[in-house]
Amino acid sequence: MTAAAANPSAQSAASASDAKTDAHGPMALFRHRAFAVLWIATVASNVGTWMHDVGAGWLMTELAPSPMMVAAVQSATTLPIFLFALLAGAVADIVDRRRLLIGVNLALGALALAMAAVVHLGLMTPWLLLVFTFAFGTGAAFMAPTWQAIVPKLIPREDLPSAIALNSMGVNISRAIGPALAGFLIVGAGLAAPFVINAVSVVGIIAALWWWRPAASLATSLPPEHVGGAMIAGLRYALNSPALKATLARAAAFFVFASAFWAMLPLIARETLSGGPTLYGILLAAVGSGAVGGAFLLARIKAALGPDGAVSAGTLGVVAAMLALATAPSQVVSIGASAVAGLSWITVLSSLNVSAQTALPDWVRARGLSVFLTVFFGSMSLGSLVWGQIATLSGVSTALIASAIGAAATALIVRRAKLQHGAGDDLAPSMHWPEPVLSRKVPADSPVMIQIAYRPADERVGEFLALMNDLASSRLRGGGYHWSLLRDAAEEGVFVESWREASWLAHQRQHLQVNHADEALQSRIRETLIDQAAPPVRHFVAPI
Repeated sequence: MTAAAANPSAQSAASASDAKTDAHGPMALFRHRAFAVLWIATVASNVGTWMHDVGAGWLMTELAPSPMMVAAVQSATTLPIFLFALLAGAVADIVDRRRLLIGVNLALGALALAMAAVVHLGLMTPWLLLVFTFAFGTGAAFMAPTWQAIVPKLIPREDLPSAIALNSMGVNISRAIGPALAGFLIVGAGLAAPFVINAVSVVGIIAALWWWRPAASLATSLPPEHVGGAMIAGLRYALNSPALKATLARAAAFFVFASAFWAMLPLIARETLSGGPTLYGILLAAVGSGAVGGAFLLARIKAALGPDGAVSAGTLGVVAAMLALATAPSQVVSIGASAVAGLSWITVLSSLNVSAQTALPDWVRARGLSVFLTVFFGSMSLGSLVWGQIATLSGVSTALIASAIGAAATALIVRRAKLQHGAGDDLAPSMHWPEPVLSRKVPADSPVMIQIAYRPADERVGEFLALMNDLASSRLRGGGYHWSLLRDAAEEGVFVESWREASWLAHQRQHLQVNHADEALQSRIRETLIDQAAPPVRHFVAPI
């Protein structure tokens, strides 16, 4: 008899927990119609994308089969996201995200048709293939932060972890289908066929985006941000968000080393295992199948281990897979190792993605996610080049063993960077700041200095100072600079907070962006004051 069966209350609690998991599990998300339609269309489109990627990777093994050139295909795919993701995030936070996604998909469909024609005519060269791959990567750079930023618009906040897991599962369903189809298609119809299928696959996603009508955003009379300023705001937010910085540290530590698995997989199939495109497709399908299984187990893994433990376990899984591929080169072992890598990869990626999403309010979501993607793909690009060079000099097995050791070591180094640090914070706009009292109209471009005086109770000064340190990060994330907290030399017990903002327009935007978590923090600060009413705020602007 189990403990739960012997204890009816424990059994009841377990049943309630399972019911809660089911209510917010991946499959329950299909009750949201817009999410379901876009998810299905995306999976179909991703099948074409994976077929394209397999075709490009295998094409390079025919055009220039050196480890360095094969790994360069992976780098050419990921490098544009490293270079352009922040720009793409800024654009996605300014323009209509739906229209941006439609436009990018149209461009990628046309590019896939052009690539198919070049391959069919026998005009493709190794460097031209890298140019095409870089162009596709640039399109992905504008797609990725935009697509991730619309997910919270499709489902309630409490369903966000399940939505991210289901999106990851969709990617891996397509990974399980696309590569295997590509392997058979290349053999049966030639290397141009995957690129034709990829061009056709974007039709469904364009139709779904055309059908979708998102809820209107909060109306504002303020002009939109300029792209340059929006990029700076995104970086500033990331640099002053402890939750996002911890996520970025964990991401860099994992992806630099785990990239070796992806960079070496075509060479394992072709050289180590003496296989063809069909075997390469089967290995990728095994990765996808493992990831699909991982998506169903993800909620239980996180419930048992927490987000930090899930990432540690996923890292060890990838380490084990790379060691198996390096030391036991057989087809059966390689397929099993690929499945383990897929399960482990989705565990790490989903946990990191949820941690990044929960750290970001909507006004800067695409930009914050673009910083995460910059670290992700920058690490993948750097790692692919490094491991490709090591494989060229010392062999594929050496590269895999070195990357496995590095992944395990860095996981220990960054284990203190905790994930989902701000998961409980309500980052929706609170609109709790009152409108400033003005004696005259302030020019939009006038720089601003804001000052607030506080008088904490003597016995709560230490608590006040600790809370003000947290408030400093909030001010800096929102656009402030030169923040300071000084003690009034003339009046005992008075502290003056001061910070600057670039313009009056930027300060007006901050009034719209301040959130409920900021409101709660400011309420806690007021509780330490002798007079717990909101302290007066003074605004200083340039002479007119």
